[in-house]
Amino acid sequence: MEVIAGSAGVAVRRGSDATLSIVVPVYNEADNVGELLRRITQVVRGLSAPPAGYEVILVDDGSHDATFAMLQALAHDDPHLRIVSLSRNFGHQIAATAGLDTARGDAVVLMDGDLQDPPELIDEFLVKFRQGYDVVFATRRRRAGESRFKLLTAAVFYRVIRRLTNVSIPVDTGDFRLMSRRVVVALRNSRERHRFIRGLVSWVGFRQTGIEYDRAERFSGSSKYPVSKMFKFALDGITAFSEIPLRLATWFGFAVSIIGFLVALYEVGLHIFTGYNLPGYTSTIFAILFLGGVQLITIGILGEYVGRIYDEIKGRPLYLVAENVGSGLDAAADSVPSTAPVAR
Repeated sequence: MEVIAGSAGVAVRRGSDATLSIVVPVYNEADNVGELLRRITQVVRGLSAPPAGYEVILVDDGSHDATFAMLQALAHDDPHLRIVSLSRNFGHQIAATAGLDTARGDAVVLMDGDLQDPPELIDEFLVKFRQGYDVVFATRRRRAGESRFKLLTAAVFYRVIRRLTNVSIPVDTGDFRLMSRRVVVALRNSRERHRFIRGLVSWVGFRQTGIEYDRAERFSGSSKYPVSKMFKFALDGITAFSEIPLRLATWFGFAVSIIGFLVALYEVGLHIFTGYNLPGYTSTIFAILFLGGVQLITIGILGEYVGRIYDEIKGRPLYLVAENVGSGLDAAADSVPSTAPVAR
């Protein structure tokens, strides 16, 4: 057995006795879950170095279709499967958090349920994990089936947030990744409500590395992230890890004050040296609109931060669980299918 003590006293097993958890948040994915579980099972059975035990945790984020009913039926036939049903739709990041809170594996893989994140990459994740890495993230090389608008906004978002935030967040990288036990424990201790998991993982630190892959199209259905949710997600990421927007408000104030001071000097000089003092309607309206716009922008920025403070101090739980189905590692630890010798 290989055991590495974490910085907070958390033991990380990386040898043949290590266990694996695969966490998948799902929302209205009835058409995908059957194929998703089939491919995950196939991947785990074909791992070059199978874990001592594994569990697949699917978090149903308040689906309105037949997703939960299908998951219940699948859980009765698969002892490795554990279903966590939330009381309502709390959002992707909170559902992922619920899965990470439930996971008990030494290595925890977080992935989406639409099969754009290929389960086949798990084997490469585990190779890096056994080499001593605590985080192995998947970087998108190409993204199939997505509009030019989505590709452009995603590219801009990742690069802007990297410049604005005070942690190094890899570009073109989503939540698809493997995390060691001590990283998951560290995330459990970070209970902020407006969550940006990929930023939190970067903030935690430890040894991290990336693997490039080509992101496939959705297996079926449509994206659950419209423009409004994408905008909110981007705002959460920026405000959670950067104070620069607040500083921008200050810089706006100084800039407007300097401009106003220079204009005042110009008007005084014009009056002293030329006697010209004709009031201008256009310049007055421009000044009013400009100052009003700057004030509204800065108030809006302050409001975003104050609103997040308000959400935090209420102290409500991040999510509520309606049902737990299946036992995961409890029943599956001794029944891991294996087609290859265990690497030691």
